[in-house]
Amino acid sequence: MKKQNPLFAYILIGIGVFFLLRELKLPIITDFYSWQTLLIIIGLAFLIHSYRSRSYEHIFPGVLILGIGIHLHGLQHYPFWIDHWGIYLLIIGLAFLIRYFKTKTGLLNSLIFLVVGGLLIYSQQFNHYFYWIYDLFSLIEKFWPLILIILGFILLKKGK
Repeated sequence: MKKQNPLFAYILIGIGVFFLLRELKLPIITDFYSWQTLLIIIGLAFLIHSYRSRSYEHIFPGVLILGIGIHLHGLQHYPFWIDHWGIYLLIIGLAFLIRYFKTKTGLLNSLIFLVVGGLLIYSQQFNHYFYWIYDLFSLIEKFWPLILIILGFILLKKGK
């Protein structure tokens, strides 16, 4: 008989606890009765499964889903929360970094995402130093279809 994957069981348990607490209407946790909490639960289920089974391929998606859930929850409930798309780069960098601690792969990816995300978040405060970033992104936004076409031709040529 094939061994069952407990990841689905962790997700079901987490969602069941979520809806049970929602039905009980505990006043302490009313801020967590949202769809963002479901993302947090799914991310935690991935992480619990990864660490308990000692197969660390689910660390990256676990941290990614958990981080996005926490970020979206923070945007919804806390007025001081930073609302910038660079946060998503920081979450990706953090996911690579946490995975690196267990698998020893992805450190360079982590550092790149963390540095670029941090620079983009704080680039508005240092606008006079990073004016070229805005020019670069406006150029990329204008010609991104051309970049896709060139990448497609490169992949076609590489495949032959």
